[in-house]
Order: sequence, then structure tokens, then C-alpha cells
Amino acid sequence: MDSSSEFSNHNQNPTTTIKQNGFLHPKLGSEPARSRSRAAMASPANSDPKVVTGAAGYILEDVPHLTDYIPNLPTYPNPLQDNPAYSVVKQYFVHVDDSVPQKVVVHKDGARGVHFRRAGPRQKVYFEADEVQAAIVTCGGLCPGLNTVIRELVCGLNHMYGVKRVLGINGGYRGFYARNTITLTPKSVNDIHKRGGTVLGTSRGGHDTKKIVDSIQDRGINQVYIIGGDGTQKGASAIFEEVRRRGLKVSVVGIPKTIDNDIPVIDKSFGFDTAVEEAQRAINAAHVEAESVENGIGVVKLMGRNSGFIAMYATLASRDVDCCLIPESPFYLEGPGGLYEYIEKRLKENGHMVIVIAEGAGQELVSESVQSMGTQDASGNKLLQDVGLWISQKIRDHFAEQKTLPITLKYIDPTYMIRAIPSNASDNVYCTLLAQSAVHGAMAGYTGYTSGLVNGRQTYIPFYRITERQNHVVITDRMWARLLSSTNQPSFLDVKGDHEEKKEEESLHQVADEQISKVTSGNHNNEISHVYPAAC
Repeated sequence: MDSSSEFSNHNQNPTTTIKQNGFLHPKLGSEPARSRSRAAMASPANSDPKVVTGAAGYILEDVPHLTDYIPNLPTYPNPLQDNPAYSVVKQYFVHVDDSVPQKVVVHKDGARGVHFRRAGPRQKVYFEADEVQAAIVTCGGLCPGLNTVIRELVCGLNHMYGVKRVLGINGGYRGFYARNTITLTPKSVNDIHKRGGTVLGTSRGGHDTKKIVDSIQDRGINQVYIIGGDGTQKGASAIFEEVRRRGLKVSVVGIPKTIDNDIPVIDKSFGFDTAVEEAQRAINAAHVEAESVENGIGVVKLMGRNSGFIAMYATLASRDVDCCLIPESPFYLEGPGGLYEYIEKRLKENGHMVIVIAEGAGQELVSESVQSMGTQDASGNKLLQDVGLWISQKIRDHFAEQKTLPITLKYIDPTYMIRAIPSNASDNVYCTLLAQSAVHGAMAGYTGYTSGLVNGRQTYIPFYRITERQNHVVITDRMWARLLSSTNQPSFLDVKGDHEEKKEEESLHQVADEQISKVTSGNHNNEISHVYPAAC
């Protein structure tokens, strides 16, 4: 645990209050501060965001707490103060006013901006070890690190707080009401981090809020840890709202999981580093294949339904990629500045090239040539056409028709190989931090939040911030500029835009010339009217 001076000593008086930013706050271990919110938090049916405001434009987007709708809950001393593992740490309880800024780059006269509650152990907890019945569920697609998170949740609950009863919900959300459970102990999960996938099984869809909460209530579960992407977190939010409506003492905690790294607010999602690292093997294989033959082209399709982070970072890390195509940056094939022209130029210069394409890139082009059914999977995601196969065939057909360069193209799709591997060292550490932070928050009575890393610090983020949008590569940002500098590829959107703008300007000039011609032909003896195109 971080032992920096930002933590307050656990020996301080837990009942006194302090005034900060114009508000009275309890010291550590006491009931959470009653914040200003957009609406009163007294009613269980009301789940308006908790927002604390302070001096200099300070905003804390706080997370719900059990005491928001269950008054007079008893508290207990945190057992960590007697835990041998923490005995060497003098100041390990998080201060009640610790928060983490969403943006670290600010101007000297600017507002302090949005903050999130800092994660970590509190001096007082709202659950005794014997009363806790925890449940863990994994939903959605596979991702490196799932088993590590499961292991650290189980071990964290047991080793830090003495919790013995932990259930694994088998097969995703529907496992709650299908009554499929696995008893999890530190011994049973000891080696699972060395395996890919999830020992609990997973599925898409199957979310029935009433049935799930009925099951939670019937089983006596009072802590629920839900691991999944944005769709899963929306489901977790619905579960929290129903738990709150019923007035149950149940902490609902989300742990964000998406290999695409498309969850907003957080620095990154677990498994992303592993995916980028494993993608290097596919890119290297494509590069070897391409440079071993005359005019060789290697095409690698990587994950990235709506966000091209894996493709972008894998390209930057590889240095062997000549062109990276992502969903956020539209491209076109034919004409000046198009992909075909760039491929031909690159082959003439280097004799080979490697193209990395995210699975969601160019879908509008695929739909023009392939009938799209517009169907969705069980999670509500639109089923995508295989852009990797499509673009490989389009490149082959183009150069076969042109008969200028005989090419040899190899296509590699490592998607399921990447998803199924165990997490690397970096992700293992990150999974540990996420899981332990989630446990600390649940034991401290927080609920309706996602555990995530913001600017290098573990935080508790309200569900609505995680589910309000997806995270995308910003193609006007420096990171995308770095990639363009690395690959030396054209910015297809800009080139095409310039080309169309030039055609539009020429069209305007033509219209103006015609108007002037009409005026001059019909008014030989009159003063000529001057007509200028709007673009001039």
C-alpha cells in the first residue's frame, strides 16, 4: 500500500469533523461526508449523481455509499490495522478528502476541475468478516488478466479482511438466476493467474435485473464484484439501482474490462498491455513474410471495434508497420492520396510493406460492397464484416487488374490468440491494484462504482461516468501525429478532404464564370455585374 504522506494516520480521532472547501467533512472512519448533489440523496429511488463543489472550481464526482439510503449502519475498526502485512506501514488509511483530478494539465488561472474519490482502505468498515457473502462474475468477451482479477479479489478479501465466503457466478449474468456457482478459496484460485480465459466462464447478454437481484437477495450476497466492459458496467449500474430501490445492504462494484481500451475516464483497461505485446508477434510474422518475397504485403487485423488503441500502440511499438488503419480515421482506396496509391509508392521504395488494420476500420467501405445484415450479438454490439479479409482481397484484385506490380499478400488474424493468453507482468500488477482497491471500497461501504486508474492513481468512479460514452483515439492529438510520423503514411481524411474541397472550389468558379457570361451576353451596353464564388 502507498505509504505517502497523503494518507492519514489511523490513530487520529475518527469522530471529529474538519472544514474543507466550505464543507464540513468527518475525519477518517466516520460516516462519509454528506455532499451537495443535484438532488437530495435521501430517497432510495433517486440516484442523481453526488457532486461536491469547492473553491477554485473544484468538483468531486463522488460515488454512492450504503448510508445514503440505509441510515445508522454500524461501523467496525478496519482489521488492516492489526494485519502483519501492514504493520510496517505507519500511515495507510486514505484521508476522507483525498481525491484525484481527472485532468492534470491545467492553466494557472483555470478551474481545478473534476476529481474522483481516491481508492484505498478506510479506518472504519461497514462489514464484519463473518457477515460478508461475496460474489464474483465475469461477463462479455475474454481478455488477458481475468483470472488474475478473480484471484486477487478472493485473496484480498481473505487475507486483508478475513472474508471466508466467496462465490463465483458461473457463465456471466445468467449464472445468477441459473444458480450456477463455484466456491472460491485462496487455495482454489492459487494458480489461475497462469491461465488465460476465466475459470468462472463468461457469456454475452443474459441480463435480467429483477432475477439477478432476487438471486442476490435469496443467497444473502452482500458484495457483488462485476468484471466486464461498458455493456457489463451498464448492467452493474442497473443492479445497483435495483438494490438501492429495495434498500439492501449490498455493495455493487464494477471492475472495467475491455481489451479494446475503450472505457472512458480511466488511464487504461487491464489486458491492454498484454494485447499490444502479443500483437507484436503477429506483426513481426507479417513483416518476415512480406520482406521475404518481391513486393510482399503483410496484413494484420487487430481488435478494435470502435476504438483503434491496440492497432495504434502496436504500430508504434513495432516500427515495422507502414500503414495503420483505425475506425476513428476514415480512409479511401482509389484516387490521389488513396490507399492503393500509397501501397504502390511504398512497394517501389522498399519492396515490401506491412498494414495493420483494426477490426472496426473501414466498415462503411465494406458495407458498400458486401451486403450488411445489420445484426447484433447478445451484448447489443453490431456484428462487423471481416475488414481484414475484405481489404486483402481488394488489394489483390486491384494489382491484378493494374498488372503493374505482381504482389504476394499474406493475411494474419491473431484476435483469438491474443484474447486467450494469460496477462503479462505489467497487467498482473495492474489487476492486483484494481482488485484490492475494489475490495477496500466495498468494505468501506461504497457502492455503485467502478475501480479504475486515473492519472496513475487508483480511484472510485461512479457508474454513469463509465457508461456515458466510449473512449476513442483522438486523431487530432499528438499520439496519432506520432504514429503518422513513424509510419510516414498519409492522413487519408485530410488528403481526401483537400481533394474534394478543390473540386468544390473549381465548381464554384465554374458557376461564377457562367453567371458572368450570362450577364455580359445580356448586357452589352450596361456595366458588368461582378459575381464572386463564396469560397473566394
